[in-house]
Amino acid sequence: MPSFIDTLSAPDARDLAEEMRRLFDDLDVASHPAIGGGECRPAVDVFETETDFEIVMDVPGVAADDIRVILRHGTLLIAGQKLPPDAGERTDASFHLVERGFGRFARAVRLKGAIDGGRSRATLRAGELRISVPKMVERRGQQFVIPIETR
Repeated sequence: MPSFIDTLSAPDARDLAEEMRRLFDDLDVASHPAIGGGECRPAVDVFETETDFEIVMDVPGVAADDIRVILRHGTLLIAGQKLPPDAGERTDASFHLVERGFGRFARAVRLKGAIDGGRSRATLRAGELRISVPKMVERRGQQFVIPIETR
């Protein structure tokens, strides 16, 4: 497994579950009865560059208002909902193949190392959610010259 992802401890997992519940409450999933108990699992890529962690999630048909992204204690939480198309449009249709997922989704990515959450950014363009979490520059072990002042 890549070095930037690790497993969650039991207390962290409980905190994460509670945070996800709050995110879904914030999204007000109950106001969309068409979602019901459905879930979908958008594909996610996580990679690390020299300066950033990059997370890319495929979310075609999902509005920015239906997604929440939170960075907390080194864990990136992505929660949202993909609404199904209006069923009234296909009342006389017979499906032959159904592969698209609709409903709630939630993903958590734990990032290892020092990160700068305040400079993180997320963009949604053409069905792709792209999140960039900058790393903090490691300063331990570097040599710093400290000037001596005279009065």
